[in-house]
Amino acid sequence: MAQQELRINADFTEKVVIRPSDYHWVPSPLPGVERMMLDRIGDEVARATSLVRYAPFSAFTEHVHGGGEEFFVLQGVFSDEHRDYPEGTYVRNPIGTKHTPKVGEQGATIFVKLHQFEAGDRRQFSQDTRQGSWRPGIQDGLQVMPLHEYAGENVALVKWAPHTRFTPHQHWGGEEIFVLEGTFYDEYGDYPTGSWLRNPHLSKHEPFTKEDEALIYVKTGHLTPDQ
Repeated sequence: MAQQELRINADFTEKVVIRPSDYHWVPSPLPGVERMMLDRIGDEVARATSLVRYAPFSAFTEHVHGGGEEFFVLQGVFSDEHRDYPEGTYVRNPIGTKHTPKVGEQGATIFVKLHQFEAGDRRQFSQDTRQGSWRPGIQDGLQVMPLHEYAGENVALVKWAPHTRFTPHQHWGGEEIFVLEGTFYDEYGDYPTGSWLRNPHLSKHEPFTKEDEALIYVKTGHLTPDQ
């Protein structure tokens, strides 16, 4: 009997919040590599958003990115045959690229999105955001580091000063957030470091910070109904 397709948070019209207290790590097919699945449609090859944790000196087999790969290094140093990617590095590997991941003595944890590239989105690059330039946001208390833009999809880091409040707004094309540092808030709750939020197309909220600042990865415009 054929194995049923795995579906986790697969309804993209629904808001999803996962905090670190919700993490449930599961082993991958390879020793020393574990995953926390945030959303997923498919089996081992899947449209997926995950946290992937590599133990020191672990590795993953060579693979082709059939639908593209986007990742951000949260901890440690992630490596492949091309280069090392230290903590804070953002990487895009478009459709058809391939590599053989491996890590050294520090291990590594990455936030990764698979099979979510547009066919024409062909730019392959990595950016060490620790060396990146910040721009003023559209209101006081915000700084922005743009990372990628293609066909209405935008990816950026946003740095929030303490006690900053953004105007209420609607998400055309949805919004996805991973909290890298500090605590992020909106009228629906609080989201500490390591929290993942997926706000659907046309959802609304009013985000803010309190005493501590926040640094967030933000992706918008990729959750329209035809995606």
